[in-house]
Amino acid sequence: MTQQTEFNQELVAEKALVAREVVKVYKGSSSPALNGLNISVNQGEIFGLLGPNGAGKTTAISIMSTLLRPTRGSITIYGIDIVRYPNEAKKLLSLVPQEIALYPNLTARENLRYFGRLYGLRSQQLENRIWESLELVGLKERGDERVFTFSGGMKRRANLAAGILSKPRLLFLDEPTVGIDSQSRNMILEKLALLKNTGTSMVYTTHYMEEAELLCSSIVIIDKGQSIAEGNPQELINRTPGCSSLQDLFFAMTGKSIRD
Repeated sequence: MTQQTEFNQELVAEKALVAREVVKVYKGSSSPALNGLNISVNQGEIFGLLGPNGAGKTTAISIMSTLLRPTRGSITIYGIDIVRYPNEAKKLLSLVPQEIALYPNLTARENLRYFGRLYGLRSQQLENRIWESLELVGLKERGDERVFTFSGGMKRRANLAAGILSKPRLLFLDEPTVGIDSQSRNMILEKLALLKNTGTSMVYTTHYMEEAELLCSSIVIIDKGQSIAEGNPQELINRTPGCSSLQDLFFAMTGKSIRD
């Protein structure tokens, strides 16, 4: 079987993402940042990756999006082993980082044109995707303005536009609504729900538990690099005494002590 045929067959796999027993130990560290993490994401699902500061969320996202190699464990995206075939996996995924990953002195459209070319988009296909992405995040009329002139919410929406430009089958979102106004936050949540309806699978990290409760059909709560609760949010809430919301469940699982 050729490698390409293998990939074509694997792309019909039921799971968008499967991570098994993932371990990450940073050089010089006495304890693992991730210690046997397991995640399974269905096609067309928004999956919540939750945890307090220092729990290992960013490490997990970095590994699953091919930016870091795991120390041990396996990860597949639509059946493709991302450690063995990272370049093939990258064609199926995109990452919206917590930091604004845009060039402030370029316009939104110029930013998207630059990133689109990195994705291999060209000519009219690229221009069509730029237009569609800006329209989706409500920036079609502001696409020719420089990013440094944008409000915080507009920058977040432009960041999302860059992430969806390539029409990824799996989208990683690391705190996509942090530090923005309620209107922009609401718009981003609405757009993510629309993307889900088109079949885009997502792994979503947030400290806003109401967002995860609203958007996510499955979640995992991790702490100290390990899973401490996983499943459907409402089912987890229902079977945990004294909990009426995901926020209650999160505190019950991780405590209320401040994590710096």
